[in-house]
Amino acid sequence: MTYLRNCWYMAGWSDDLPATGGLARTLLDEPVYFYRDEAGVAHALFDRCPHRFAPLSKGWVEDGAAVCAYHGLAFNGEGRCVRNPHGPVTRALDVRAYPVAEAYRALWIWPGDPALADPALIRDLDFLAAAPDTAFNKGYIRGTGHYQLFVDNILDLSHTDFLHPDTLGGGSITRTPGEVEERPDGIIAMSWRPMNEVPIPLALGRLPPGVDRVDSWTEVEWSAPGVIKLVAGAVPTGAPREQGGNSINVHIFTPETASTSHYFFASTRDFRLDDAALNEETRRTRQHIFETEDEPMIAAQQERIGDADFWSLRPALLKIDKGAVLVRRRMDALIAAETEAA
Repeated sequence: MTYLRNCWYMAGWSDDLPATGGLARTLLDEPVYFYRDEAGVAHALFDRCPHRFAPLSKGWVEDGAAVCAYHGLAFNGEGRCVRNPHGPVTRALDVRAYPVAEAYRALWIWPGDPALADPALIRDLDFLAAAPDTAFNKGYIRGTGHYQLFVDNILDLSHTDFLHPDTLGGGSITRTPGEVEERPDGIIAMSWRPMNEVPIPLALGRLPPGVDRVDSWTEVEWSAPGVIKLVAGAVPTGAPREQGGNSINVHIFTPETASTSHYFFASTRDFRLDDAALNEETRRTRQHIFETEDEPMIAAQQERIGDADFWSLRPALLKIDKGAVLVRRRMDALIAAETEAA
């Protein structure tokens, strides 16, 4: 499978990578080993020793280098072999190293040309870094399904009315046409603003007593390759938006293989910032919804698609698919341009 490579992919949450030990993860069909040196700086190496192809992740970290557990060769964060107990150190013993950055509580990897790896190109998610711990929660799912199926899932939120009727549904998204915008900065945005509608079930306990109709908003912003910001809120019908609070979320998708994905998600808010109980309730609810409803449906989609190319199956597209189709076309164009330039 061909992936977009000259971009930053999320590889994990920063606290997934401990001060000692490491993190093994397959990204874009490549095994990668992450570890920290003595200064706490994260590094990423191709997870295969060039000698006899043992996983470096089976070894340990010593003096800032990854040591292969099979024969003791050691590699620094730049991929250079710095110790060979059996003879001279030569460049033939080097292993591939990937640029790594940490930002917004996350670990990012650049799988393309290292010379182009500018951390300033990471999507600005400063609201995650700025959130107090009592108003920040996160999760992770290793999901079955092509990563673009997971992206589609967030870009077409009418599915919430059917797949999540007891939590995120209610019918208002299906009854409200979504608006789509392509922005000069590469973001593709979708928004739904139902007016005088029934609130979603999750919101019922957070509205003033007696309120059964609301004006709400759900605003989604996608950027390549798979970073999505989602802002949602509601107020009693007729009240100004400023009186309502915003739930500010991210959904970030990184391909593991052509048919499996890493799904990272996080949430914060601009109200009840000190409410740790609300924060934990939000975390549990989101994890349950994504793990028991979204992921199984996407896995079932992938099973029916099999190894076929998505477009080769000639999907019967609906109006609700406009945002997802724009994103898929954008990704196709970016990958084609990168492949042609290589």
